[in-house]
Amino acid sequence: QVQLVESGGGLVQPGGSLRLSCAASGSIFRIDDMGWYRQAPGKQRELVAYITRGGTTNYADSVKGRFTISRDNAKKTVYLQMNSLKPEDTAVYVCSAEIVSYLYTRRDYWGQGTQVTVSS
Repeated sequence: QVQLVESGGGLVQPGGSLRLSCAASGSIFRIDDMGWYRQAPGKQRELVAYITRGGTTNYADSVKGRFTISRDNAKKTVYLQMNSLKPEDTAVYVCSAEIVSYLYTRRDYWGQGTQVTVSS
């Protein structure tokens, strides 16, 4: 059984920073793309950033220059460093991962989400 567990959310003032982590565990042969999504109340889930196994990254226009995604393949962990946070960044942040099992089947897994609230 594969699990993704996020940590690092919380309440921060505008202009502040937070670092989210998402660790994968279980029967994992390989992890391909990993990413962070967010969903604010009343809005659709949106892709924030993703990173390939080789380290290629892509960001939503709204977070470019403020957020940085990274990963540690040995630790099966993806990170999201969020700087210069704005109230509009308030949302539940969810990590995802494309995981290949030892049976060589690939499927997407999702974490449970962590709340990020930006408010003074």
